[in-house]
Amino acid sequence: MSKLLPTRTDATVQRSGDPAVLCIDDEETQAVFSALSSETAYEVFQLLNEEPATPTAIAGRLELSIQNVQYHLENLQDAGLIEVADTCYSEKGREMDVFVVSTEPTLVFLGTDDDRASLRRAFKAFSSLVGPPAILLAIGETLSRLLAGE
Repeated sequence: MSKLLPTRTDATVQRSGDPAVLCIDDEETQAVFSALSSETAYEVFQLLNEEPATPTAIAGRLELSIQNVQYHLENLQDAGLIEVADTCYSEKGREMDVFVVSTEPTLVFLGTDDDRASLRRAFKAFSSLVGPPAILLAIGETLSRLLAGE
């Protein structure tokens, strides 16, 4: 007999295009630093960066209590670093949230809000310098793979 309730998820992370830029003087930046300040929270975030997971799965993989995982998930969620992407069910039929890293990438800029315009100029200059050579390298690598028979 097939199961009526899904015990696995097919949740994935689809990153949006533009990252949120947080400056050192933003309240959001302080929340991000605070949420990632403990080694356990950082490990939970890294695990979610690799794949979506339920609190129970995280607790099992990191050998932590479910209460400890729930605490760190709440802090990471409040900081906007992770979000609930899906719901699945345990073997006992209990509803479980599936967490993923936030779909909006975040860039922490160690300058003030007043420096934001200079940051944008620096990124534009960097991308114009890196763009053409990176394209040429990618074409060269593709051609070498084709010629090598990969």
